Amino acid sequence: MCIIVIGGHDGMHGEYEVVCSKRGHDLKVFTQLPTRFEKVIGQPDGIVLFTSTVSHAMAKLAVKVAKTRNIPVIRSHSSSTSSLNRLISTLEDIYIKQ
Repeated sequence: MCIIVIGGHDGMHGEYEVVCSKRGHDLKVFTQLPTRFEKVIGQPDGIVLFTSTVSHAMAKLAVKVAKTRNIPVIRSHSSSTSSLNRLISTLEDIYIKQ
């Protein structure tokens, strides 16, 4: 499964990757708004949105793109690795039910 993390802390990027690789998932992390964000997102299986560490503009754009591409978005105020683990479990449950 390919997961995109939007928000979070720059210093946690490596830890987020470790969490995802242990669970067998690919990961892209965007802590800052890149140019052409809509194109860079691609077609992931899910988006994790850390609401406490993301700009309103970036969150709004991510949700808009997710709606148009039918990508599930899971939000969390906490951007810890344990929170990411829990959110990935939720995404896995979504795909098991489909």
